[in-house]
Amino acid sequence: MDTGGPARRVIDDRFELVGRLGGGGMGVVWRARDLTLHRDVAVKEVRPPDPGLAEYDPEAARHLRERVLREARALARVHHPNVATIHHIVDDGEGTYPWIVMELVTGGSLQNRLDKGPLTPGEAARTGREVLAGLRAVHAAGIEHRDVKPANILLRPDGRPVLTDFGIAAGQEFTSLTATGSIIGSPDFMAPERVAGRDGGPAADLWSLAMTLYVAVEGHHPMRRGNTLATLAAVLGEDVPPPRFAGPLTGLLTALLVRDPEARPDAEAVDRMLAAVAEGKGAATAAAAVSTTTATSYRLPPPAAPPAAEPGAGGAAQAPTRPPAGPGAQRRRRVPGLRALAVTAAFAGTVLSGAALWNLLPDSGGDGDDSGAGPRGRVTAAPSPSTTSGGSPAGEPVNADDAGDNDDAGNGDEAADLLTPEGIRTAVAELEKVMGGTTVTQLAIYEEYAIAQAPVKGDKKLYDRFTYRAGSDAAVHDGAGGTITDGTVPVDLGEYDWDAVPGLLRRAERTLGVEKPTMRYVLVSPASTVFDTGPSMNVYLTDDYGGAYLKATPEGEVVATYPRENG
Repeated sequence: MDTGGPARRVIDDRFELVGRLGGGGMGVVWRARDLTLHRDVAVKEVRPPDPGLAEYDPEAARHLRERVLREARALARVHHPNVATIHHIVDDGEGTYPWIVMELVTGGSLQNRLDKGPLTPGEAARTGREVLAGLRAVHAAGIEHRDVKPANILLRPDGRPVLTDFGIAAGQEFTSLTATGSIIGSPDFMAPERVAGRDGGPAADLWSLAMTLYVAVEGHHPMRRGNTLATLAAVLGEDVPPPRFAGPLTGLLTALLVRDPEARPDAEAVDRMLAAVAEGKGAATAAAAVSTTTATSYRLPPPAAPPAAEPGAGGAAQAPTRPPAGPGAQRRRRVPGLRALAVTAAFAGTVLSGAALWNLLPDSGGDGDDSGAGPRGRVTAAPSPSTTSGGSPAGEPVNADDAGDNDDAGNGDEAADLLTPEGIRTAVAELEKVMGGTTVTQLAIYEEYAIAQAPVKGDKKLYDRFTYRAGSDAAVHDGAGGTITDGTVPVDLGEYDWDAVPGLLRRAERTLGVEKPTMRYVLVSPASTVFDTGPSMNVYLTDDYGGAYLKATPEGEVVATYPRENG
């Protein structure tokens, strides 16, 4: 690394640090200039909460470094418009911590937006649904966010939310307590199970999303207290008070903000309810959107009764008056009494092991991390691609009744499903118009959108990103992507047999061991001269616990199957 003197720091001889954007439990984020691609990026300087970790516990420091690299690489494989893109990883080897280079999101954070005033239920639902889509994508990759809050949801200039600051490497062993007694994460947005030191899983991220939406519509945080211990005690031992201004969102918030993670609706049910609210279908329809899909797994509490209406002019009922907006006007509930203090004492004895102090890390204000900062979470090991297992032997063709079938193979509304031959052809045709061709280095096709990476015209080393959403009039150019991996041989989408996709999806449902997938997608991968592999069409099925996939040739012939382990 060339520091370039006291006034200039250049990382990896390429990324010049311009200014500090924010900091948190796992490092500092900088705005930087990519001197090679001539663009601004966000660079996260990863470092542990305990500065002396490498000295007094070198094994833990080594483990942290390995986890950072593993999880950053896993997140780098997530291509989703609501997740900040990782461009590059700088790793100087043993004894150092990596630098993570990410896209720079310039529209400010959701927290910045909320400082100007609360959102309507419809606005919150639309934002929440896109954030949920990003969460589902990272959960499918085996990553948990662990710190969903308004400051970690950035907004693109068009208002689209982007998940950032996954707080790389704060897995279970790093989440609860560090050697200095700090917690990694924001106590007021953490799910009770994580506060208690347990590994929360995807359900804990859904709690944090619900709390974010609660704050967005109510204009205050219901569990925040005068100090960190009191806040933690409230999260552990108190019920979340019913929202007053959530309207049709009330049922969902009530269902998600319960201490038992098993009682919370799953991501698919949450998406259905957010969609109903976003489309203005009202509280009853929104509640039905959840109850019809999850009636066997939990009971949806009835929406809280609205505050008593006061007679207005002519006896008309008036809506309750919303508290003034802004951080200085947030309502504070009374510091908990004896019962909460008893919980605090018990919590301090079991989790803090005596007199260790808890330090509240930066959250929604001040020096919060409002940059494009990267990943936190536990990674579920993916099946090894070096061997073929389960399902069928390599080279076995798709069954005759599985191939060339144009019926609907997706989960969602047929009219909005791109995972059909016609849907894929439409997406490819629209992408071709903005890409100037059908040559790509990767294409990911989901039910509602497709994301392509295409080489930059005149430069074989760089690629741009493009997105097409189902039902849109046209695809869009999302901007610069990054550097094409050495050995990548771009592929022509015209060489793929999209008629084979429905059969591949059915084959995946039978052989991958994912009984109730919440997400399915097709990933078109290029050939590689480095790994001596040809182009492929991979079909993925995922749920909240991970995923599995099968690999096929561009013609639809299955060559490998990687089912869920123990599935």
